[in-house]
Amino acid sequence: MQNHLENDHEKSEAGGQEYLVFTLASQEYGIDILKVQEIRGYDGQTVTRIANVPSFIKGVTNLRGVIVPIVDMRIKFNLDSVEYTNETVVVILNIKSRVVGIVVDGVSDVLMLQPSQISAAPSFGTAFSTEYLTGIGTLDDRMLILVDIEKLMTSEEMQLVEQAMV
Repeated sequence: MQNHLENDHEKSEAGGQEYLVFTLASQEYGIDILKVQEIRGYDGQTVTRIANVPSFIKGVTNLRGVIVPIVDMRIKFNLDSVEYTNETVVVILNIKSRVVGIVVDGVSDVLMLQPSQISAAPSFGTAFSTEYLTGIGTLDDRMLILVDIEKLMTSEEMQLVEQAMV
């Protein structure tokens, strides 16, 4: 697997992986840093709503000539309150040659986790199906829910965005 990696920073010699850490409510989540294209401030004024899509799809935006669907992860994960503040950001992702934006409460940092710091995903108590989890990462007193963002963004309900944009 190592021989097809283009970046040395995805996997260290010890087998670690880097995750972008973002927050939703007070919970920290981690996604593979190599899926992240950029991080932008959220501006709801530039998002065009699309009819007949789930409520977590905020709409689409034009990012340098590319039409990008915007998914509000707080709505997707059924959080109680969804507030837009100066901290709210859109993480622009490259998923299977598709660009998608996810709205989150904020991003904090990038962490390197070793396999020994990752536990199996629990089968209960999460805000979404555990099929989208890769595990729980622990670093000192922090606990991250590690999300398979590619699997989540290519799920059946996300195909509704594709159909609405055609």
